[in-house]
Amino acid sequence: MNATDLPGDRPFVLLATRAEDGPADEEYALFLRYTGLPPHRLRRVRLERETMPAIDLDEVSGVLVGGSPFNASDPFERKSVVQRRVEAEMAQLVAEVVARDAPFLGACYGVGTLGTHLGAPIDGTYAEPISVVEVTLTPEGRTDPLSAGLPDAFTAFVGHKEAISVLPPSAVLLASSAACPVQMFRVGRNVYATQFHPELDVDGIVTRIHAYAGYGYFASGDLDLTLSAVRRAPVTAPSRMLRTFVERYAR
Repeated sequence: MNATDLPGDRPFVLLATRAEDGPADEEYALFLRYTGLPPHRLRRVRLERETMPAIDLDEVSGVLVGGSPFNASDPFERKSVVQRRVEAEMAQLVAEVVARDAPFLGACYGVGTLGTHLGAPIDGTYAEPISVVEVTLTPEGRTDPLSAGLPDAFTAFVGHKEAISVLPPSAVLLASSAACPVQMFRVGRNVYATQFHPELDVDGIVTRIHAYAGYGYFASGDLDLTLSAVRRAPVTAPSRMLRTFVERYAR
């Protein structure tokens, strides 16, 4: 299905929080590429620059959330004013999304936002360095409409300081990895979050490695090792989820 063949005309919304223009613009370009959406149907909101506008869930096809340098588990006093505002705005939106079971897919930071709403413990127990890992679908993941087209096991890009350590019973586990038990889950029928990055390709993650080299995702002096780690295996499957999400929910 081409972009021109998608039903309806209601846009999707991408909520972004990257302050650096290079990684932020590349993230948007990657979401455009892998969803197949034209720019007028993927409305980007850079929350690090502006307050969240009113989002009428009846007037959009769905909500996407990109990755973020923010960590939900950081102590409140260490969070910037911007992070506190973004978290408050996201909390309000996610509460409405879950209550209405509106289409939502959060990549990496989506685990923090959706997990916080569910009351899940989020901490550094299952943090993963920037790398390529093997992700395995659960039986529920193999039959879920969003992930059913993926192989039972596939490679994906990861890199996060926090993760859900125990998934609440209100959520359905869809995918896991050896070092991170909660790689993907669903709430209701239409609300999803992934710990891995379905939007990334090699160039995209290399951009982020350089942009966030001083953010603690890898040790000082490990730049070359990290660049090698993301090239150790091809990553092609996860991005299919973005196109599936769009085809399923466009209206």
